[in-house]
Amino acid sequence: MTVLDVDGVTNVRDVGGIPAAGGRIRSGVLLRSGQLSGATTAGAAALRTAVQHIVDLRDGEEVAAEPTEIEGPDTTHLPLFLGSVRSFFEADTSLDELYLHLLEESGERLVEAIRIIASGQRTLVHCTVGKDRTGVTVALALSAVGAEREAVVADYALTESQLPAQRNQRIAEYLRAHHPDAVHAVALATQSPADVMRRLLAQVDERWGSAADYLRANGMTDEELDALTAALVEPVS
Repeated sequence: MTVLDVDGVTNVRDVGGIPAAGGRIRSGVLLRSGQLSGATTAGAAALRTAVQHIVDLRDGEEVAAEPTEIEGPDTTHLPLFLGSVRSFFEADTSLDELYLHLLEESGERLVEAIRIIASGQRTLVHCTVGKDRTGVTVALALSAVGAEREAVVADYALTESQLPAQRNQRIAEYLRAHHPDAVHAVALATQSPADVMRRLLAQVDERWGSAADYLRANGMTDEELDALTAALVEPVS
């Protein structure tokens, strides 16, 4: 993975270079990040050069509060959560529970996001911080084309180090003040432990057979999976 410096945007990286069955993930084809609303003029220009399609996984409340205004790339909004983000903090949902919820309740939208990646356009996938919804979407796409498991896990885990410390401290203080009895709230907002993604991908294998089989179960065809492989994987000579 390559961490990218895009002015005004946090947690931006290109997942190219990850080993995969038959080769490695192409560089420049799949990027991931946090929300884009803070992009400066220079940052927006860099994104227009780098990507052709933006997939925004945030819900309507988040989009209204922090709209993205980057002209050029096509943008598709695919809110993955059925309900508001706030509800997960109110319910003291753990990361494991949240990701399983995404798999069980948002399969068709996950497939829609991955279909855009399979189109072969240079695609940026993002949510608010680029950790949970983005992390699950990217991990499924990479795993479906045979990306090395531990490299996929490492890509997910990298997010925690990319989130600004002041942001994490501010959010942790807010959550402790407003949800004093919550056990999982701070982790939900700020952490991306490698073991959480390992467990999630293991659950995918146990319940559906593989990431590719999970996508098939939610409507993706073999032809679309072949297109995903063609878009993401380059042979290594």
